[in-house]
Amino acid sequence: MLYLWISLGIVGGIAVIWLFIWINNNVLVTAKYTVEADIESRIKIVQLSDLHGKSFGHKNQRLIAKIVAQKPDVIAITGDIIHNYRERDKRCALELVAALSGIAPVLYVSGNHEMRNKGYRFFRKQLKEAGACVLDDCPIEICGITVVGLNCASLKNDVIYAVTPEAPFKVLLAHKPHFFKHYASADYQLVLSGHAHGGQWRLPFTGIGFYSPGQGLFPKLTSGMHVEGKTKMIISRGLGNSQCPVRLFNLP
Repeated sequence: MLYLWISLGIVGGIAVIWLFIWINNNVLVTAKYTVEADIESRIKIVQLSDLHGKSFGHKNQRLIAKIVAQKPDVIAITGDIIHNYRERDKRCALELVAALSGIAPVLYVSGNHEMRNKGYRFFRKQLKEAGACVLDDCPIEICGITVVGLNCASLKNDVIYAVTPEAPFKVLLAHKPHFFKHYASADYQLVLSGHAHGGQWRLPFTGIGFYSPGQGLFPKLTSGMHVEGKTKMIISRGLGNSQCPVRLFNLP
């Protein structure tokens, strides 16, 4: 009888741990921010980042339902929609983009995972065919605002200054948040970024993440709104996982 109770306790403990990990990696939450802008009408932008080939339900139905409920005017995808160029990752990404393009215009910029090998040129063509407007170091006028997208490979140089137009209100889509000072110096009013995954594992109830590429241990720019002069940057905690396969205390 003692062994039975021990076995039940072990099984129960494993089940609780599995449920905890599943919740941490699959329960979607929506973060909402309001940014004041001198524009003619209110615009709602839904930002997605760092999907890394993950699917929330069959063909991402749970994620799509969340987005539909927001009634967006624009959908911005800020990179790492795939983890690598596996067929499953690409199919998941392209099916999602095709579904989202039926909801609102989809603006896309690359992340470091799209740029890791020579597959990006063909993948970019597939994204366009699926309905995305791929912004590689170029602007677009949409809903009365100017949106600029930076190719992830361009973030380390001065391309940002060459491609930034004169406009009363400019939004920048750029995958990596740790170039925030460059974005602010180019006079963007709003920046949408990702990459940091919220620090991947977070200290409970603190919002402090453990690690982010490009920032190291206990990074400062992992989620939420940050301000530099007149520039506000909103960082998505992202949806999927990268090299570390598990999120902890950090819902997607």
